[in-house]
Amino acid sequence: MHLSSLCLVPAWLVRWAAPITGCLFASMAMAQTGAAVQPESASGWTKKPGWHLKQRGVAAAHPLASDAGYRILQAGGSAVDAAIAAQMVLTLVEPQSSGIGGGAFLLHHDGRQLQVFDGRETAPVLAPPDLFMLNGKPLAFQEVVAGGRAVGVPGLLRMLALAHQQHGRLPWATLFEPAIELADKGFPISPRLHSLLKAEPSLLKDPQAVAYFFNPDGTPLPVGHVLTNPGLAQVFRMLAKEGADAFYTGALAQRIVDKVQLHATNPGLLTMGDMQKYRPVVRDAMCFQHTATRPTQTVNICGVGPPSSGLITTGQLFGMLAHRPSIQGDMGSVEWLHDYNEAARLAFADRALFIGDPSFVQAPATDWNSLLGSRYLQQRASLIGQQRLGKAEAGSPDSSQAAYAPMPTQTEHGTSHISIIDGKGHAVSMTTTIESGFGARIMVSPGPRGGFLLNNQLTDFSFVPRDTQGLPIANRLQAGKRPRSSMNPLMVFADRPSPAESSPLMINMGSPGGAMIIHFTSQSLWAMLHQGKDAQQALNAPHSGVTQANGPLLLEKNQFNETTLNGLRERGHEVLLTDMPSGLQAIQRDDQGWFGAADPRREGWVSGD
Repeated sequence: MHLSSLCLVPAWLVRWAAPITGCLFASMAMAQTGAAVQPESASGWTKKPGWHLKQRGVAAAHPLASDAGYRILQAGGSAVDAAIAAQMVLTLVEPQSSGIGGGAFLLHHDGRQLQVFDGRETAPVLAPPDLFMLNGKPLAFQEVVAGGRAVGVPGLLRMLALAHQQHGRLPWATLFEPAIELADKGFPISPRLHSLLKAEPSLLKDPQAVAYFFNPDGTPLPVGHVLTNPGLAQVFRMLAKEGADAFYTGALAQRIVDKVQLHATNPGLLTMGDMQKYRPVVRDAMCFQHTATRPTQTVNICGVGPPSSGLITTGQLFGMLAHRPSIQGDMGSVEWLHDYNEAARLAFADRALFIGDPSFVQAPATDWNSLLGSRYLQQRASLIGQQRLGKAEAGSPDSSQAAYAPMPTQTEHGTSHISIIDGKGHAVSMTTTIESGFGARIMVSPGPRGGFLLNNQLTDFSFVPRDTQGLPIANRLQAGKRPRSSMNPLMVFADRPSPAESSPLMINMGSPGGAMIIHFTSQSLWAMLHQGKDAQQALNAPHSGVTQANGPLLLEKNQFNETTLNGLRERGHEVLLTDMPSGLQAIQRDDQGWFGAADPRREGWVSGD
């Protein structure tokens, strides 16, 4: 075993290499992915080896978070226990993407039952539908994102507490120990966090954030600076001792409310009543059946239904592509890229019209599965020709007139993802977020230094509540409502002919990335099921996608040659090259047990054995 393969830990984390237990298993992996190191993009490119795991593992967005989750598994903890530990560490070391001030969807499988724990934020009771309108026009995203106006009721902690109540094995307090230790002793600022701080001037308007992240001259703390967080350590100790309810009642909840309501330039409407009344929801997972081609097999692909649009949109993409001749083609070919992105335009048109919080929005044909019907998707696929469709419009699964207007295009941001398999084969796929990078740019703490950031999740609602004809938009803001999401935590199961046979889990995956999450996860999964790629090869592969039904075709920079670009333009596509820092995590079953993978575009890592 060579030291060079033993410690593939990033240079900025070398001092912390010893605790990174997953590093010990990198040498066992060294899977030959054949991916060359790519030019720098928004988050850089660090080649990942892939990790062979015999029984258990944690794939998370930061090595210290993966290691924290793995420590819990080693102590006999469940997948849910490990997810909680990893999430607390992510709150500390990846504060720009997720944390206790935000929300999440957690998909859990215990070998028999598949559940969704919905910890999505909710709109304050006092928030009006036109919260983001001024003089009849929508405000710009940058006008509303920083400050209290966009803060939703955080749902993460009560959701995790409920999941722990049902599936935890270790005491709640034990799960906070790795994060408390790191908050006390400090962690090195990573290149990604440093670069994002440099690009985020809005943080300089929050005194708490300035004191924590920046030097006295206003420059961000340097890469490798050991950053302690006494304020967050204090919060973690309180939560460990008193439970999640301590976040929603009492002094900490009041501090959150005060930071939102008393913001100097952009106050919000969050109240103590909103905090106290928040409740997570346990939902049934949504699944669709699909025939993979390499190897040929039928699989069940499962995830989160509304208020997330992820699983439904992935299901529509797969269902339409199944009717296209390019199904077995090269994913980098003009034909496949054309077919996929035309299907995506049609799917995103449906998404914009139909999907919202199911407590407020009625499903078409009274059943969300109507959007995944084989006959409906065959009809939608028939609209795809050799040239770009002039205008992609929503369909009608039940031939009735839609009760809603399409949501106008808005930008979606941020997020993080954790995939876990525990020693009993139980699994968690959790996508977690504070929405935009650094959320609402508000830091909350019981002390003078450090703390955690609040979400800006209300910007995921449509800024415009109705169209010009007065028809309501399904994803309009309403009191107590959960905003539509693109989060797409997935699990894939082998289909078995007998219902008495339990279906083995094959793939556990997810990604951050706003609306592009749908493409990152769908394309990586397609590569595994139809191209014969292992998880690491699939995560390395180039990205493409659309974020609006009639917008440009987005292609990852430096990944497609001019022949391909010109071929797409000849078919009528407006091509836009851009960075796509996806941040995928995946764990895939293989003949040795499990195979973990982390996206080379971010700092993700897999720890396990």
